[in-house]
Amino acid sequence: MVIDPSAILAIIYGEPEELIFIQLIDESEDCLLSSPGYVEASIVLGNKHGKQGLENLNLLITALSIIIVPFNVEQAHLASEAFLKFGKGRHPAKLNMGDCFSYALAKSTNQPLLFKGNDFIHTDITKVDY
Repeated sequence: MVIDPSAILAIIYGEPEELIFIQLIDESEDCLLSSPGYVEASIVLGNKHGKQGLENLNLLITALSIIIVPFNVEQAHLASEAFLKFGKGRHPAKLNMGDCFSYALAKSTNQPLLFKGNDFIHTDITKVDY
């Protein structure tokens, strides 16, 4: 399974989906996070909580055995294509750049995507049901 930063932030902020997201990650054989997705989450948490936000992110990633996957050329092409097809201002999904990185990793690994929100439901990505 691929995890979008929106799901990680929901866990860290104790949002209503926190426990189900943790359970789904625990039950997943492998839980993948794109390296740009890691940077996105670290920027959000760093802006709000400084160094402690980054430490909390790293602790969560370690505790849940989330694998940070390097971004590669195939994913770059898939992310670019995703924005052209589903990007903000072009499609009801309104994917932003960070969303496109998660989309690309899910597509390139043929894994479902765990996310919070309504953006990916308008794409052709396989979603994790919860």
